[in-house]
This record gives sequence, C-alpha cells and structure tokens, in this order.
Amino acid sequence: MAEAESSEAAAARVPDKQSKPRRLKGHKDCTTSCIASRDRPRVIVTSGEDGRVCWFDMRCKDVARLVMDVSVEPVTSLCFKTGNEDMIYASSGTEIKCFDVRLATKEWKPLENYNYNKEEINKVVCNLKSSFLAAADDSGEVKIIDIRQPCLYKTLRAGHTSICNTVQFLPWRSYEVISGGLDSMLLMWDFSKGRSHKVVDFGSLDANSSSAGQCVNPAFVYAIAVPEIDMLDKSDKICAVARGQNGNRRLHLDYSLGGHTAAVSCLEFSLFGERGKFIVSGGNDQLVKVWNWSSYRDLGISDNNDILHSTINVGHKVNSLCTVPADTDNLVVCDTSKVVKVYSVT
Repeated sequence: MAEAESSEAAAARVPDKQSKPRRLKGHKDCTTSCIASRDRPRVIVTSGEDGRVCWFDMRCKDVARLVMDVSVEPVTSLCFKTGNEDMIYASSGTEIKCFDVRLATKEWKPLENYNYNKEEINKVVCNLKSSFLAAADDSGEVKIIDIRQPCLYKTLRAGHTSICNTVQFLPWRSYEVISGGLDSMLLMWDFSKGRSHKVVDFGSLDANSSSAGQCVNPAFVYAIAVPEIDMLDKSDKICAVARGQNGNRRLHLDYSLGGHTAAVSCLEFSLFGERGKFIVSGGNDQLVKVWNWSSYRDLGISDNNDILHSTINVGHKVNSLCTVPADTDNLVVCDTSKVVKVYSVT
C-alpha cells in the first residue's frame, strides 16, 4: 500500500501536459514509426500500416509535403542513410527497400531491395559510416547488411529465443550492435565475428526480485535508445531500455516515480534544449513521459522526486516517437491513430 501511495504521489507532482497538439495528416491507417532529419531540423518522416511513407515540413501546413506509397504491407520501420538524408530505408514484411526522395514519381520504385530476413522486420537502422544496415526480425535474428557491396554481411543468431524487437548500432564501437527481444534478453554483439559478448537476462533479474507485476507485464525488451556521438561527453557510454516489468538495474524510470503503468514501447534521448538531457518514453498506457534523467546522472542520487519532468496523455497506444532540435513543436508521436501528433516540450 505504501508503494502504491508513493507512485500516486509521484505522478501527482507532475501535471499532465494537455496542450493541444498539432495534427499532421497524410496517412490512411495507424502510424508505425517516425524519424527526424538532422540535416533539415524541421523535417520529419513517418510510416504507417497503410504502406505509406510521409514527409512533413513543420514550417508549413499540417499536411504531408510528399506521400510515398511504397508497399501493400505495413511499413514497420524507417531510417535515413547516414550522411545523405535524401535516401531512406523502409522495412515492410521481410524486405528492406531503399528510396531516393529526389527521384519523385507517381510510382515509387526502390533503388535497392534487401530480402535477407526470413520473418517480419521490426527495426532497421543504419550505422554512422553508412556502410551497414541492421535489421531485427520475428525469428529472433539480426541481419547485418553491407550496403556498399551490397550483400549480407553477417547473421546474428543463437542469441534470442523469441522475437527480436529492436537493434541499435553503438556509436563508440565500429562493429558492435545491441539488440533486445521478447525473450527479455539484451545482447551486445561483435558483428564482425557474428557472436554476442555480453548478455543481460531481465527475466532472470525479475525472477530474483520481489515484484508482483511480472506475470501481467513481463520483462520483454521493446526498444533501445543509445546517445548520439556528440552526447557522449555528458551521457557516457550507456543505453536506455524500454521494457515491461522492472529489473534490478541502476536507474528505474518506473511507476514508483510517476512513470508508465503499462509496457514502454519506445524511447529516445532528446534533441531539444541540452542534447541528451531528457529521455522521452511512450507506452501502451497511452502516455508519453519526459524524464530529466540527467539530474540523477549529475547529482548521483537514487531517490529523485524531480526526475519526471512532464507527462503527456496522447489518447492512443504509442508506437513510436522522435524529437526535434527546436524550442517548440519538438516532440513527434506516432500512435494507433492515423494522425501524427506534434507537441512542444519546454
């Protein structure tokens, strides 16, 4: 009872930010993912279950500036080609397609098709040198694709025993990725050798804890965020993990601090204000939480009532989010509606 009262008190300290969001229109079905341009700070790109990729310029009206119908299947994930954001990679089903936005046409034909994954792709990312893609899929495997050749470089298998939800390259290691899945495992891989060298089993950690919520909210890993290379002097070499139940790790941004009451589906280090100061998370509880995790990092305290900066009630389950380096209109949210919502975090 005392713990429940503590979590309610923590939530009450931070009022919901209910300012009316901008509503970006262009999709005909649920929106699945969003990415923000680094070269064009007010441009975002979104994907949806309608097989569309939409480009929005937030300096303009709230309708898509460019609509790309790229698949008859849902587009599950997007990423830019690092260093050339005119080119994007979109995953749909078991395939990754590469498009050059400068080649605008009524019928979008991919420049490249990559068909190495055996089951549906959940996440696709490009490394800093624009030399590799990583694609995590339902089989539990991660495919590393050499986009210079192009060819399959390595298959990372025998790590996950269930769906692999997410993967990220580590910017401080040239040949390393980190992956997470529905087996509650977080794995760090040396993909040049094709094997993992570090494993965190959140399911085992939770089994050893006293938590009663594991059965209804198991310790699945849904998303991973790593700081960008220019954030490392302040954030150090860390990762943030979006999960179900809480494990026995260093910092828990959980319900006891006013956090999510259902699984966290996505998260990012913030690009607005001081880069990396906030971790922004979205969940199946229809909420977005903005965490001032740097107060924990800077002060080194374990019970920080001020760590939750703000809460936004989106009204639908959150599928994806991204942030923009701007003072306003700096948080973009994709949810189970067909409208992309844009909020201002101050």
